[in-house]
Amino acid sequence: MTSKALESTDAVYLSLAIFAWNEEEVIGKTLESLFEQAIFSDLHARGLKAEIICVVNGCEDRTPEIAHAIFRQQTETHPGRAGFVCRVVNLAERGKLNAWNQFVHSLSAAESSFLAMMDADILFQGRDTLGNMLATLEANPEAHISVDRPLKEFGPRQRAGWRQNLSLGASRMTQAAPAQLCAQLYLIRAAVARNIYLPKDLAACEDGFIKAMVCTDFLTRPLNANRVQLAQGAAHSFEAYTSPGEVVKNQKRQIIGQTIVHILVDQYLATLPLKRRLRLSETLQRKETTDPAWLKRLIDGHLKRVKYFWKLYPDLLAGRFRRLASMGPGKRLACLPAAAAGFAVALVSSFLAYRFLKAGTTNYWPKAKREKIQPGPTAPALTLKTSISNPR
Repeated sequence: MTSKALESTDAVYLSLAIFAWNEEEVIGKTLESLFEQAIFSDLHARGLKAEIICVVNGCEDRTPEIAHAIFRQQTETHPGRAGFVCRVVNLAERGKLNAWNQFVHSLSAAESSFLAMMDADILFQGRDTLGNMLATLEANPEAHISVDRPLKEFGPRQRAGWRQNLSLGASRMTQAAPAQLCAQLYLIRAAVARNIYLPKDLAACEDGFIKAMVCTDFLTRPLNANRVQLAQGAAHSFEAYTSPGEVVKNQKRQIIGQTIVHILVDQYLATLPLKRRLRLSETLQRKETTDPAWLKRLIDGHLKRVKYFWKLYPDLLAGRFRRLASMGPGKRLACLPAAAAGFAVALVSSFLAYRFLKAGTTNYWPKAKREKIQPGPTAPALTLKTSISNPR
């Protein structure tokens, strides 16, 4: 728990971050699920160690106290406690992007070969999810990121019905696209992650930005979907958004983020000299330091050029129908209602996102109401639920 706890003859091989913002109602279940993973004992058997850092950011509830208490208990009683160390870092500034940057560039052990990123409101399905994700990267040098299957769960007050069916239909369409990266949980090679820096005004969709950098080797090669690999026998569950208000808010946030990713990747970074792209973290950190408003100016210029809210980025409205067309006839028919509903939601959300960005801000972090979802089975049942790659 203290800095002394990090001093060990076992090398830190895997650094794991849990990003938490006001999650006192669910973080206990999340950590319980995490400490059921077999990876800690497995690493110790190899003479290696994991470090677990709960990166609390801008919390106004008891999240850090709960995490601290659970960490203390686990370091005293966990059967695999020799395979991990853990601590809570409480950042005053709210925001996952800053927390991500702090973890990657300052908090994680310098000797770590791999970094794991996870949200504080997910539950692991099966004891081998993290181990299988790590093994996927170890066995495949071409892969830089490993992902699992995100599985939608519905809270106890959310009865099965058309909303849930539409949500699952949207998941099937998203799953049809290659190289999907869900920000809720993934592993990445430390050397690759440390060449990435997330601009403070990115707002959302950091997974889209990270995927674009990783799959193109920092915009030096055509997209290589094999850089992101799905680990077999690995899954986590999360509580899905189903109420119309929360769906629209989430889509608004996603559209804001995807617009900024489009501006960053396609309009700005792609024009930089090769040397600056290959040293992307240094390039972006220097830009943030010398010109804090640079990204907002790019956003403002983009909005003046596109003029219409449905053109914030390519395929904003048509993308889901392109994915629908790539599916087989049976799946296409089953997912058609979700595609139509998604189109309507995207139309409304893109208007709200356009208006929000026109106001000159990117700081949009709605907090959804949570119900305490229950842990899944002890072994992954990947065929029983529909997985997605675009969270919630």
